[in-house]
Amino acid sequence: MSKSEVVELPLLDPEAVLPCCPPITAGELSAPDAERMAAMFKALSDPVRLRLFSKVASHPGGEACVCDIQDVGVSQPTVSHHLKKLREAGLLTSERRGTWVYYQVAPSVVAAMSAMLDLRPAAARS
Repeated sequence: MSKSEVVELPLLDPEAVLPCCPPITAGELSAPDAERMAAMFKALSDPVRLRLFSKVASHPGGEACVCDIQDVGVSQPTVSHHLKKLREAGLLTSERRGTWVYYQVAPSVVAAMSAMLDLRPAAARS
């Protein structure tokens, strides 16, 4: 694949996405579910990380080169540190292509976080 080729990624069908955890109204979270979700929300609690996540999520084509998202007011090494934290939390995936790294929101993450925080009764969600 040449550097100039653009790969279109398929969009996820929101109906096909399975949340990692049950909705908060379904009952008490298990310890493992709470740990998993806390790590995701903790990673997003930093303003720089939230901006980077937003830049990747809103980027045309569903993925963003680090060269396109690094302008968030901090140095390049700090951007790399924050992107690593987002990957470790399971929020982003990455792929190296030559000298650049391309990031994508991990499949089903946004839908899973949204579904977990859905306060509507189960009947209203269908």
